Amino acid sequence: MDQINQTNIEDAAELKFGSEFDDIDILSNAQVAVILQVSARSAVNRDEELHDVYRKTQKYVERYNTMTNKEKNNQELVKELDNLQDVLTTLRKETDAGEELELHGFEVAALMNLVATDTAVEEAVTLIPSLSRFPEAVIDEILDLIRTTMIRIVS
Repeated sequence: MDQINQTNIEDAAELKFGSEFDDIDILSNAQVAVILQVSARSAVNRDEELHDVYRKTQKYVERYNTMTNKEKNNQELVKELDNLQDVLTTLRKETDAGEELELHGFEVAALMNLVATDTAVEEAVTLIPSLSRFPEAVIDEILDLIRTTMIRIVS
């Protein structure tokens, strides 16, 4: 049998991931940023030095984290981000053909990382091709949910 046929090919556009990604929670950059901030503060309080890889990861997620507000405490941010992730993860929409659609964890995190206040449906589908299975109106509704949360966080 052909080697390619024996191997499961991973393809994010088709939501095909390796078995190591089964039953895991995927975090957004904003969620990782909060976790790393709390962990860094804890390390400083214990007089521990942060590893270079840790600092680089922290710098990366902070650079691409669009959902942040220095005036809000971490508990408020975590609550908003967790609520948004829960809403998106449990969102169910039915197509005209009667098929029930839901967002994959990868799509939830990718959308949370992507969305800015002006993100359009076409941009979201281009960057996350698996969203194309949803009607445009549903994607727009999802983007509005994320924008609303983002506005609450940053204001």
